[in-house]
Amino acid sequence: MQKPVRTLFMRGGTSRGPFFLESDLPSETAARDRVLLAAMGSPDRRQIDGLGGAHPLTSKAGIVRLGTAPGVDLDFLFAQLQPNQDTVDTTANCGNMLAAVVPFALECGLIAAQGDETTVRVLTRNTGMQCDITVQTPLTPSGRQVSYEGQARIDGVPGTSAPITINFLDTAGSVCSGLLPTGRVLDRVHVEPPVGADFAPFDIDVTCIDNGMPLVLFRAEDLGRTGQESPAELNADTDLKARIEALRLTTAELMGLGDVGGRNYPKMTLVSAPQAGGAISTRSFIPHVCHEAIGVLAAVTVGTACVLDGSVPHALAQLPSGARKAVSIEHPSGEFTVELELDPQDTQKVVRAALLRTARLIMRGEVMVPQSVWPTTGADGESAR
Repeated sequence: MQKPVRTLFMRGGTSRGPFFLESDLPSETAARDRVLLAAMGSPDRRQIDGLGGAHPLTSKAGIVRLGTAPGVDLDFLFAQLQPNQDTVDTTANCGNMLAAVVPFALECGLIAAQGDETTVRVLTRNTGMQCDITVQTPLTPSGRQVSYEGQARIDGVPGTSAPITINFLDTAGSVCSGLLPTGRVLDRVHVEPPVGADFAPFDIDVTCIDNGMPLVLFRAEDLGRTGQESPAELNADTDLKARIEALRLTTAELMGLGDVGGRNYPKMTLVSAPQAGGAISTRSFIPHVCHEAIGVLAAVTVGTACVLDGSVPHALAQLPSGARKAVSIEHPSGEFTVELELDPQDTQKVVRAALLRTARLIMRGEVMVPQSVWPTTGADGESAR
C-alpha cells in the first residue's frame, strides 16, 4: 500500500525539489517530516528510492498556503533535507526555492494572475521574512498563465527563462539577533581543534553577518588557499573542511546560535579579490559541501558585507559608487548580481535588496510514499487509511 501526495516538481533558481500545498500534507510536524523524507528518499546517499538528487541543492522541498497575516498573499515554508540524513530543517530560508513559490501557487490555482505581470507578497515562515515577487503572466488562448520562456539568464542554469524579480523587504537578522549578531563588523576568532583533529589551533579574522542567511566570511588566504579552487578541489580538501567546521562551531556560539552541529547554518564563505570584473570572489560551503554557485540569500548577505566598511570582504571588494549599487558576486560557475540600496543618511545601512531569478515547472503529478509513514488520522481529522 502506498499513499499518493499531490506535488509539482519545480526548479527555483539553481535548486529544485517537490512543492506541496500545506493542506495535502499531514498537519503534525513529525508526520509531515516522515512524508517529506520518504518522498525524497532520505536517508540514503543516492536517494535512490525517492525524488532527491543526491546533493543538498536537490534535497529541498517547498510547502505553500494562502497568507495568514495582513497584507501577505502567500506563506512559504522551506524544508532542507540531506541525502544521507533523516533530518528536515525548517529554520533557515532558501532564496532559490523562493523563486518557484508564486509560479507554483498560480499553477495550483491558489492565486490568480493580475495582468501581464503578477506581483505577490510572500512571507517565508522559516524566519518571518517578507518579499515581493514578480512573475510574467501573459495572456494566452487559455487565459493568463505563468510564462517560463524568456531571455533572462542566471549562472548555474543552462539556457534562458522568463525573469522573476524578488524584492526583499526586511532580511536583516533572519535567524540571528540582527545584521551583525556579534555587534561587530570584524571579529578575531581563536579556534581550538576538536579531539583527534590533525591541525593546530589558529586565529582568524571573520565577519559574522545575517542579511537573509547567517554567514561567516573569511579570507581564503588566511587558511592557505587562493579562493579560486574548484568546488571539487575544495570538497576533496579534508584539512580545509575540518578547519572550516571547527571555525563554524566556534563562530556560531559568538553569533548566539548555540550548538549548530546538526544545523545547516551558518554557511561558511571564503572570499578573495574578484577575478572576472565582479565585486568579490566567493567559495561558499553549505555548510559542509562547497556550492557549485552561491545561494540567493547568501549572495545578498555577501553583498551587504562588502559595503560595510571594516568588514573582511570590504577591503577586497571592487564596488560601484552611489547609494544604489549593483554588486556582482563571483562564484565557481559565474556571477550573481545583487542590487543593494543604501540609506543616504547612513551608508552602513542597507534599506533594499533585490535580485533576478528564474524558475520552471518540471513535472506535475503525485509522489508515492509508503502508507506506513502517513498518520492514521489526516490533517482534516478523517481517517487517512
